[in-house]
Amino acid sequence: MAKKPIGTTARTGETCPESGIWKVVSTPSTTAPIAKGNRMPPYDGKAVTWKLTQYA
Repeated sequence: MAKKPIGTTARTGETCPESGIWKVVSTPSTTAPIAKGNRMPPYDGKAVTWKLTQYA
């Protein structure tokens, strides 16, 4: 099965489509390792969009 491309996005509450390092697409930003199949977390108490920046 092919990996999702770097730059793939997912919103808080969605299922993570690919294991790797994800970055919040807003300010303030952060990065987090998130495993495929886990729920994308909120950041700073808010729903955010995460972008895949590197594979695990």
